[in-house]
Amino acid sequence: MLQRIWLAFILGAFVASCWQVFVNGQMQSFQEVMSAVHTMAKLSVEIAIGLIGVLAFWLGIFQIAESSNLIAKVSRVLEPLLCRLMPEIPKGHPAIGSITMNMSANVLGLDNAATPFGIKAMQDMQTLPSEKSRLTDSQILFLVLNTSSVTLFPIAVFLYRAEQGAAQATDVFIPILLATSASTLVGLFVTCWIQKVNLFNRVVTLYLLAIFSLLATVVLYFSSLAANQLADQSSLIANFLLLCFVVIVLIAGWRKNLNTYELFVEGAKKGFELAISLIPYLVAMLFAIGMLRASGLMDIVVTGVAQIVGLTGLDTRFVDGLPNALMKPLSGSGARAMMIETMQSQGADSFAGRLASVLQGSTETTFYILAVYLGAVGIKHSRYAVACCLTADLAGILAAITVTYWFFG
Repeated sequence: MLQRIWLAFILGAFVASCWQVFVNGQMQSFQEVMSAVHTMAKLSVEIAIGLIGVLAFWLGIFQIAESSNLIAKVSRVLEPLLCRLMPEIPKGHPAIGSITMNMSANVLGLDNAATPFGIKAMQDMQTLPSEKSRLTDSQILFLVLNTSSVTLFPIAVFLYRAEQGAAQATDVFIPILLATSASTLVGLFVTCWIQKVNLFNRVVTLYLLAIFSLLATVVLYFSSLAANQLADQSSLIANFLLLCFVVIVLIAGWRKNLNTYELFVEGAKKGFELAISLIPYLVAMLFAIGMLRASGLMDIVVTGVAQIVGLTGLDTRFVDGLPNALMKPLSGSGARAMMIETMQSQGADSFAGRLASVLQGSTETTFYILAVYLGAVGIKHSRYAVACCLTADLAGILAAITVTYWFFG
């Protein structure tokens, strides 16, 4: 599936470039596409190099946490739930701890910690199957939960809105949480339906009720705060929890009489090697995405959708947010740039500006996550993972449009 989409990106970009040159007379189109290829190839290496320090640090800390049995203790919190959603993973397996840490970091919006924990989770799950070239059901569900992950504190969106002059930068807080929750739930239900996992047993139901009750409580509290208060408090809480985790890990290792320094260095070496090994996978995915952007194909699609919607007589205001919706699964930086451009051109408090903000916070960068996580375990056959991830993305997009009309229409 991933191979077909990758080829479709490249061929679609080629056809769109030919259209731009031979029909629209934009002779620079081929040059722009090839320039995008070179730029994205360079960016892939820069991303991998940028990951070296982060991966080295967190995998070093994780090595100490595992050796001191701290991760095993943390994993007990979600083990009953994860063992029912991912029955391939036996109780007490290290993957449960890695998944727990990744999901916690994602909820707190700690991307710098979530990615190393996610890579570690994929590697831990990779030890279970005999067939190493294909994703397991557990890995697929984990990927879907990552690409559609509920982020409790979308601080970056609030800060960009404040910079662009929004009267109340956090007025999109609840719409974003509703949209990203819809994305996660749809991704979870679709994937579990395909895998024939029962979501309605007592344990899963109780966990889901507890999780969403906690989310509702946090939303009620933070939605009453001003933009600067929300940013300050959420950043304080998230970073305090992260710092506490690091200190607790080191203390736990010391109490177990472990050589924490040597363990940290051992884990950090793995992070360095892993970051370098990701480069081919990042280059393969990002140059195809770069071609797609530079060819103008996305503009053609958006224009076509606008014309079709206009013929039906429906409200076409949501079309202004479609570039952001189409870009988000492909490129986080590209989607962020489109969100800022929309707010600059139409106003941060315009319908389009608010829709772009909600879309930005509704899902993650799907193809980047797929490239990094599949690259981390050297898997080329993604089975139905891409379809499930994109289904969750679509749910997030539709939910974002719906709640934006509901709150701001």
